[in-house]
Amino acid sequence: MSLLELKNVSKIYGDLKALDSVNVHVDKGEWVAIMGPSGSGKSTMMNIIGCMDRPTYGEVLLDGVDIAKESSKKLTDIRRDKIGLIFQQFHMVNYLTAVENVMVSQYYHSMPDEQEALEALGRVGLRERAHHLPSQLSGGEQQRVCVARALINHPELILADEPTGNLDEANENIVLDLFAQLHAEGTTLCVVTHDPEVADAAQRTIVLEHGKVAREVINEHFDEQQKEWLARLKTENKR
Repeated sequence: MSLLELKNVSKIYGDLKALDSVNVHVDKGEWVAIMGPSGSGKSTMMNIIGCMDRPTYGEVLLDGVDIAKESSKKLTDIRRDKIGLIFQQFHMVNYLTAVENVMVSQYYHSMPDEQEALEALGRVGLRERAHHLPSQLSGGEQQRVCVARALINHPELILADEPTGNLDEANENIVLDLFAQLHAEGTTLCVVTHDPEVADAAQRTIVLEHGKVAREVINEHFDEQQKEWLARLKTENKR
């Protein structure tokens, strides 16, 4: 069953078609990567899916609701309630601790709950770093705080824009391990990336070129890959 569906979506700026009659679907619980060179429309698509922009034409169905037709106020509510956003730039509040940065997301959703925020940080392996400021955290740790922040309100869709773009290989693998765990729990993941290794971790890759879907690639080894990840993580967690 589709959680997200784009039907003949175009985004036009003057003479430029950033997206040109794009048709895409993402099923509930699916892990999809979106790839393409600079200018291919990746960021435009993410902004539209993330309720931060509107298409010029077409439908964008999120859980059956055409968000292309909703008011700005309603889009804010949908983004808050249904979507967890993870960016390449961490967008943390510099004077707040890690747990407080997670609680900011709670504040806009319902009610801040420090214990729940601490548990979210525990999920990403940062419980002991909860009271550190961003300046006291590595880039990988800051990105994991962002993952915890995205998860705290239990969104239906995790939308990540170049989530490993500023990370070294070790921290990239940590983030991919987290995504593997989330997928195993039934979370829907949509990851925008230029990195083939990040794309290869997904079930399916949608490749954009010049604002159009050029092709889709199915990861035939995904199930085996996922089992290996989860088995390794289970072993590591027992240590």
